[in-house]
Amino acid sequence: MTTELPLLATPADGVPPLVDTPAEFSSACAELAQGSGPIAIDAERASGIRYGQRAFLVQLRRANAGTYLLDSEVLADLSPLNDAFAGAEWVIHSVTQDLPCLQERGMQPEVLFDTELAARMLGWEKFGLAAVAERTLGVRLAKEHSAADWSKRPLPKEWLNYAALDVEVLLPIRDILHEALIEADKWEFARQEFEHLLDFQPKHFTEPWRRTHGLTKLKSRKDIAKVRELWTSRDEMAAESDIAPSRILRDRDLVALAQSRVQSSDDIMATWPKLSRANSGRLYRAFRKATRLTTEELPARKEMHATQSRSPFSHTDIKDRVSALKAAMAELSEEHTIPHDVLLQPAIVKALGAQSRVNVEEFLFERGARRWQVELSAPVLRSTLESLPRA
Repeated sequence: MTTELPLLATPADGVPPLVDTPAEFSSACAELAQGSGPIAIDAERASGIRYGQRAFLVQLRRANAGTYLLDSEVLADLSPLNDAFAGAEWVIHSVTQDLPCLQERGMQPEVLFDTELAARMLGWEKFGLAAVAERTLGVRLAKEHSAADWSKRPLPKEWLNYAALDVEVLLPIRDILHEALIEADKWEFARQEFEHLLDFQPKHFTEPWRRTHGLTKLKSRKDIAKVRELWTSRDEMAAESDIAPSRILRDRDLVALAQSRVQSSDDIMATWPKLSRANSGRLYRAFRKATRLTTEELPARKEMHATQSRSPFSHTDIKDRVSALKAAMAELSEEHTIPHDVLLQPAIVKALGAQSRVNVEEFLFERGARRWQVELSAPVLRSTLESLPRA
């Protein structure tokens, strides 16, 4: 019978008060500056509830300073923390998730340690914060508030308790993972990845409306145009009201509306009664706009990408070459116990498959691969390419 791990229920120093005035924030910055060592950082958003991905609460913890919970929506500009941290290491679980919303508040790290990425580089199959805490510290974290509406004010004390615990575990987890990376001869790999993350920016889509779930089922350019206009209208309404677009109309409803034969805003309200009359009217105007577009104004069925150099290989040959490269990388991934997408981005492997007589190292570096990735991957990729038929 497996013994259940103890639940980490309350912060060691109690639940700190919410910092939500300029004076309190100034005091927090001074106290954090007097602390020592790395800073544990977390952020809580209101995904699926509010528009965008901004941080509504930022949690900080540092040795000899304690834990601080900042009302980042009220304080807005958190850039004074950059001077308070003075180049110290930031410890974050999943930098790609939290760094953009921290940067939006004016925060910019100089040194990073990503506990999620560290766990993945060690080959751990479970790398969420709760799973990593269990494996490293032998404790359970309650995660029932992870999807809460963090824009709510006042924040319930049990939510603040949850938020404080997330940063309380990060620093000891960081130390254990650091030692594990050194023992596995992967610390230099991780260090390069953490340095690379300093410049991380979320992927920008030139046509974000094409991310609409279910769009690929549409074959008619006219229907695709309707989704584009409806998506744009929904996004504008969501931004104005500061609510998540899905709370106005879900993606699948946009696609269904694009395929419908509605004749008025009343028809839209009859099918989606939760919509206000004003929103129904705006959506119908978007729908009508799309129906009046000329053939030249209709969007292409597929997203247009930047022009790429023509490959000397056929589509079938490229597919076979990419499959061979992926198989080789899968073996390398298993050998080093590093996930294949961490070992080398799949998009780079795919692009390499279309090349002929290419300098593999230069190709990888040009596409952003880190030195450790090139050193491990290039010999295997080069050998695989040499075994394949030439153009």
